[in-house]
Amino acid sequence: MQRHGQVIGIGAEAVAEYKKLHAEVWPQVLEMITACNIRNYSIFLREPENVMFAYFEYVGTDFDADMAKMAADPVTQKWWDVCMPLQRPLERRAEGEWWAEMEEVFHHD
Repeated sequence: MQRHGQVIGIGAEAVAEYKKLHAEVWPQVLEMITACNIRNYSIFLREPENVMFAYFEYVGTDFDADMAKMAADPVTQKWWDVCMPLQRPLERRAEGEWWAEMEEVFHHD
């Protein structure tokens, strides 16, 4: 199992809409997250800085293939079309990233 932490910004004007969307995530999106071997997925928001932190556990064996599968899903693409304009990616994220991956520096079970 791999733990992932990611961070992204959000526009202050978009917070209420983002919360509303995620209170009613489309069932097909949730099914695809599960089908792509992601478990224990959470998104946290820090206001007033308007920074979001995502945490999930990947339980599969080919992360890149599962992420490609998710990206190819038409319903997931529509979900991203709704959510992405609300987000503000970090300027210094790695090339190809939307949500910036974070380094795990400590873990305790």
